Amino acid sequence: MFRTALRNVFAHKARLLMTVLAVMLGVAFVSGTLVFTNTISDAFQKSSAKGFDQVDVAVTPKTAASKGDRLAKDPKLTQATLDRAAKTPGAASAIGVVSGFAAVADKDGKLVGNGFSTQGANYWGEHDPRYPLKSGKAPSGKGEVALDSQTAKRAGYKVGDTVRMSIDGPVLTPTLTGIFTTEDGNVAAGGSLALFDTATAQQLLHKQGSYDEIDVKAAAGTGQAALQSALDKALPKGQAETTTGKQLADDQAEQISSSMSSMKSSLLVFAGIALFVGVFIIANTFTMLVAQRTKELALMRAVGASRRQVTRSVLAEAFVVGAVAAVTGLAAGIGIGAGMRSLMGATDAQIPDGPLVVSPGTVVTSLVVGVVITMLAAWLPGRRAAKVPPVAAMSSVHATATTRSLVVRNTIGALFAAAGIASSLYATTMSDGTSAQAPLGLGAGLLVIGVFILTPLLSRPLIAAAAPVLRVFGISGKLARQNAVRNPRRTAATASALMIGLTLITGMTVIAGSAQQAIDKMASSALKADYVVSMANRNSLSPEVAGKLAEVDGVTATSGLGNAPSRIDGKTEFLTGVNGATIGSLTDLKVDSGTFRIGGRDVVVDDKTAKDHGWRTGSTFTTNFEDGKKQRLTVAGVYEGNDMMRGIMLDSAVLTPHVTDPSDMQVMVKTDGGTSAAAKDRIEKALGDNPAILVQDKQDISNAISKMFTLMLNMLYGLLAMAVIVAVLGVINTLAMSVFERSQEIGMLRAIGLDRKGIKRMVRLESLVISLFGGVLGVGLGVFFGWAAGRLMAMTLSTYELVLPWGRIGIFLALAALVGILAALWPARRAARLNMLAAIKSE
Repeated sequence: MFRTALRNVFAHKARLLMTVLAVMLGVAFVSGTLVFTNTISDAFQKSSAKGFDQVDVAVTPKTAASKGDRLAKDPKLTQATLDRAAKTPGAASAIGVVSGFAAVADKDGKLVGNGFSTQGANYWGEHDPRYPLKSGKAPSGKGEVALDSQTAKRAGYKVGDTVRMSIDGPVLTPTLTGIFTTEDGNVAAGGSLALFDTATAQQLLHKQGSYDEIDVKAAAGTGQAALQSALDKALPKGQAETTTGKQLADDQAEQISSSMSSMKSSLLVFAGIALFVGVFIIANTFTMLVAQRTKELALMRAVGASRRQVTRSVLAEAFVVGAVAAVTGLAAGIGIGAGMRSLMGATDAQIPDGPLVVSPGTVVTSLVVGVVITMLAAWLPGRRAAKVPPVAAMSSVHATATTRSLVVRNTIGALFAAAGIASSLYATTMSDGTSAQAPLGLGAGLLVIGVFILTPLLSRPLIAAAAPVLRVFGISGKLARQNAVRNPRRTAATASALMIGLTLITGMTVIAGSAQQAIDKMASSALKADYVVSMANRNSLSPEVAGKLAEVDGVTATSGLGNAPSRIDGKTEFLTGVNGATIGSLTDLKVDSGTFRIGGRDVVVDDKTAKDHGWRTGSTFTTNFEDGKKQRLTVAGVYEGNDMMRGIMLDSAVLTPHVTDPSDMQVMVKTDGGTSAAAKDRIEKALGDNPAILVQDKQDISNAISKMFTLMLNMLYGLLAMAVIVAVLGVINTLAMSVFERSQEIGMLRAIGLDRKGIKRMVRLESLVISLFGGVLGVGLGVFFGWAAGRLMAMTLSTYELVLPWGRIGIFLALAALVGILAALWPARRAARLNMLAAIKSE
């Protein structure tokens, strides 16, 4: 039976080619993902491990917990702590570490690095072992800085140049005195690192007299564990905690592995979708092969083959096909992984050097996935083949599905679909969006399965709806419609592959478009300000930024928004400091009760915070500020909060004296003439044309949101493109085998006068109808899932409204039509070239 299976594989090489390609693409996606993520993870882990070579034990402040009405303050690592660590027995040296945000601009004024990974720190002494100097000397004083070699190269800086940079708003222009090398993971990932001398770093990064960390190097003959034990005894208890360099490296490796795991899981989900779509193609192919070999299988049964042997024969074919597809897919995946690694390097995404990692797990996973998926998909056709009775050897046509089997199928499909709809609708009625995700996911899965099972039933009415259009093409159109509904199961399996891809694409488009409009609406409705000024990485701004903006010509009102923690009723609440005199003219928040009055002891509170504390207009409460002082405040009004503005707002004049390091998250600005290029230019010039600061009007905010969603959708479209490609292969495969099955029929049509153009048109129209059928089902399901998911988002996003992107839906249906046309090119050409006499004589 195994020899028979091999013979059948070689006898149907062309027909099995599309199945091999479908499985190969899915396996390539899986193996490429594993190779790429393993390679990147390994490179970053090795790079980060080198960064801890100079650290045997790290000392960090111990986090304090707030209790009662008092806000806890974390202890600081002072110079005294550093001196004590350096004198600990077994310690060779100790370095105080200061770090924070520092934005560096290139010579064209553009920001270097990737926002959150643009860092500033201190260079220790004249020769810091962490940062070997490549050229120049160590920085000294406020006017000097050192840059990592990658940043200096990208920005075009050399020793002696003036560097434009910013810490919290104001532009700094220090001289570049040194260029160093580093194994810092942020720099390797495309960030930047600027170093100042320790005193300057402490001042600029708001760490006066303290350190973020103390790195201790062990003396010769002292192990990390022994040094850690000695430091634990030497340092004040409850103020600092210690971690060995090995533990730091292990924690960093685990963190890198975890972040790569998220990326890996996301990519594997899309690989799974492509493989799931491939299952339809495999099952369809083997179903048709079994149907074409009915006579042969019946003869095998007649001469003594058991049902189990026949099933094994089909599964053996599937094993060979799956093994070939898995091996070629693995090879292609290794190439894809290497290509993605090179592509990231070519797009300036800095990745540490390292070898391509092809682990045994990747090889085994790829081979198992390819073989198991193929054999599982072929099992049902193989089981069906085993049921062929020997008497069928007298006929070359296998028995059609009975009415009973179709009734059973439709009943099961209707139950699945009903359960899916019910579960999805139930999820939309729940009050907790997080809890509703599980029933919505279950409902989506059940509904897709139900629609797939019902697809043969749905195919007849939906394809019949296209009859008026197909009549335009004469006899070719009529034959195409009849061919599409002749075998509804085959049509269903072919259309379902495309349906799944378009369901996901449509659903994500509906969700993204609706969410974008909701956030855009929220931004425009909550703000009266003409401009919002913030740091590019959303870090805090220096309070002097608001002062500078207030002095700009044409600016009529400004207000910074600064956050500070406090304790209220035994809970930590963040207070938002604003300019009480101008905030009303800069915001347009809906007031539920009271008035939007801020000044002195009067504050306004968002509706959710007020509900949590049981406050109403006129309620009073005591707040415990960061410095430990208390003040009684009165709720002047309750407003409707949103994701952009919420919490307790009070006058900055009341809040700032109690804050250790005052800062603003953003500054709102109103001008006398509204938004204009001249007004924006004046604001930017007042801030020194700082590349680290964003000056945005409502349209800029909307464009930034739109850009984010567009980028997300384009990535998803790219990942789902694999499923669509596999679906195209399925249509090609179905049509090619359908043409082979109907060779005699096509020969007869040619003999009675249908020309080659008519044959081609018939095959193309059949493909077009099947593809559009799948497209309509996919778009319908996608819109439903987009609506259901949107109902969950509306629970937390008050401005959410369903937006149907009719233009894109039209594009998706046009894409489905294009898939049908392209997929029919080769089968149609093959059908038209059949020799009519040879075709008529074929069985």
